[in-house]
Amino acid sequence: MYDYDVIIVGGGPTGFVTALGLAQAGVKVCVVEQEEAIIDSPRAAVYHWSVLDGLERLGIREEAEQVGFPKQDYLWLVKKTGEKIRYDLSVLAGHTAFPYNIHLGQDRLAAIARDRLEALPNAEIRFATGMITLAQDADGVRVAVEGPEGVEYLSCAYVVGADGAGSLVRKTLNLGFEGMTWPERFVATNVYHDFESANYGLTTMVIDEEWGAVIVKIDEEGLWRCTYMEDAALPERDYLQRLNGAYGHLLVGEGGYKLDRAAPYKMHQRAADSFRKGRVVLAGDAAHVTNPTGGYGLTTGLFDAYALWPTLAAIVLDGADPALLDIYAEDRRRVFLERTSPRAVANKQLVFHACGGGAALEAALGGLRAMSSDADARLNGLWFVKTLETPSPVEA
Repeated sequence: MYDYDVIIVGGGPTGFVTALGLAQAGVKVCVVEQEEAIIDSPRAAVYHWSVLDGLERLGIREEAEQVGFPKQDYLWLVKKTGEKIRYDLSVLAGHTAFPYNIHLGQDRLAAIARDRLEALPNAEIRFATGMITLAQDADGVRVAVEGPEGVEYLSCAYVVGADGAGSLVRKTLNLGFEGMTWPERFVATNVYHDFESANYGLTTMVIDEEWGAVIVKIDEEGLWRCTYMEDAALPERDYLQRLNGAYGHLLVGEGGYKLDRAAPYKMHQRAADSFRKGRVVLAGDAAHVTNPTGGYGLTTGLFDAYALWPTLAAIVLDGADPALLDIYAEDRRRVFLERTSPRAVANKQLVFHACGGGAALEAALGGLRAMSSDADARLNGLWFVKTLETPSPVEA
């Protein structure tokens, strides 16, 4: 009846992880991605401990850990005073099978899922193929795509829009994307530099109203992610000309540096009016987008995938009630608006604005000091990323 059971628009980590779960369950799935390959520009690089159970269920946690590496430590550095607040994730032992985070670029996780998909007979991946439009009725969805061989019309039972913040799927559904855009620009860079010689942690949050930064080691070959902020009124085209000046404040270790790549981008706090419209559902940045301070956007997107794929699989394969998708949509939107976005905003205010100084900064630092010195406070603080999870409605 259909060309595919589910078509997923967007070949990022959320799209490929959703596709992998569906295909492993037996759903006939197709991923369409307008780029010729997985985009490898600097983006999220930390997979919180809370998402590792989901990767394990899909059979890719071990490979992700081997391609990247596990880590437990955090350092919060107040640049002006030199105060260093450290803690680790060891308190999670006994509460989770994987009491650590994994560091690797999000493109590499997408590639792991892609490789697994390519080995499955019920999965197809079409790069260099962009969605043009879609139309749906009570019986299915018809998707117009354009690839190397021209325009083609594909039919399916359901569509997942995982095509990023500028989602054409969301726009085609005429769903609003309410929220705000920050007046600053983030510049994410991959750089070889010896941060460890400055006694930095594998994740270091530099707190400063001018030179705040998130600095994370992303491979075992000495490559680090260094993300800082600049005024969005500055010409974006000239950002590389300003890079050396910024690095003068940020690269504090011994020796020089070698820039691997860099990417400027705008930051938003936005959510779609609904994460479902008929036979089309949204996930990841197509549904919600946040500033990345803390890595909560990728975490929330993966939890979208974990809640969505079992639900869609049950509907397609077992005749489960499609109304379960409404529960998915409501749960995931609520989590983003009530938890993900507020905490990401608070982290941005702390790291990149030092909370404006004064009592607000001292209160935020007090919470971090408590996590450093008190195991119960640390466990409570670390557990936040687990609260971003909601179960699949079919498994709840």
